[in-house]
Amino acid sequence: MNRPFYPLQILASLKIILPKIGITFAVVLGTVIFGSLLACLLVRQKFSRHKIWNILADTYIHILRCTPSIVLLFIVFYGIPKFMLVLFGININFWSKIIFVIIALTLLYAAQLAEIFRSALIAVGKGQFEAGITSGLSPFMTMIRIVIPQAFVVALPNLGNSLIALLKEGSLAFTIGLIDVMGAGNLIISRNYGAYALETYIALAIIYWTLTLLIEGLFKILEKRFSRGKVNAA
Repeated sequence: MNRPFYPLQILASLKIILPKIGITFAVVLGTVIFGSLLACLLVRQKFSRHKIWNILADTYIHILRCTPSIVLLFIVFYGIPKFMLVLFGININFWSKIIFVIIALTLLYAAQLAEIFRSALIAVGKGQFEAGITSGLSPFMTMIRIVIPQAFVVALPNLGNSLIALLKEGSLAFTIGLIDVMGAGNLIISRNYGAYALETYIALAIIYWTLTLLIEGLFKILEKRFSRGKVNAA
C-alpha cells in the first residue's frame, strides 16, 4: 500500500539526523588535514629532480583518480585489517569505522589536491621564485612568503569545489556501517520498513544543500578578500 506524502516527517527526520552532523564534520576535517599533508608530499615529488619520484607520484595520482571512491573504501575497510593481521599479526578490526573512512578519503582527496596545488604553483611561475631568491630570501622563505600565498589565491576556486565533492563522497561512509548524516537517514528508513523514504531523503538533501551553500559562501568571501589584497598589493 502506498503511503501519502507526509511533510512533517521531514522535520522529524531532521531532528534525528542533525545530531550526527558532527561525525560528518569529523570525517571531512580529518580528510582535509591528512589529505593536504599527503598532497604536499606528492607535489614535492612532482617537482623533484629525481625522475623515479616523479614517476611514483604520477602513478599514484593517476591510479587514485581513476579509482571509484566506494571501491577504495571497501578495499581499505576489508583489506587493511587483513593485511595487518597476515603480515604483522596485528588485529585492528576493533578500530572505529571512521578511521577507515578517513584513510580511504585521504588517499583519494590527496590525489585531487596534488593536481590543484601543482597547477596553482605552475600558474604563479618560476619568475616569482627567482625574484625572491635574488632579493636575498632563502628558497624556503621564498616559497612561504611569495609563491605559496599567490598559489593559494589561484587554487581557491578549485579548493572550494574539491571540498564540496569531498562532502558528497563522505556520504558513502554509511556503506561500511558508519552512522553519520547519511547513515542516520538510512537507519530511519530501515526502522520504518521503507516507509517515509522520500521524506527522509528530502531531509538529507536539505542538509547537504545547506552545507554546500555555506562552503560556497565561505570560499567566495575568501576569494574576494585575498583577491582584493592582491590588487592592493599591486
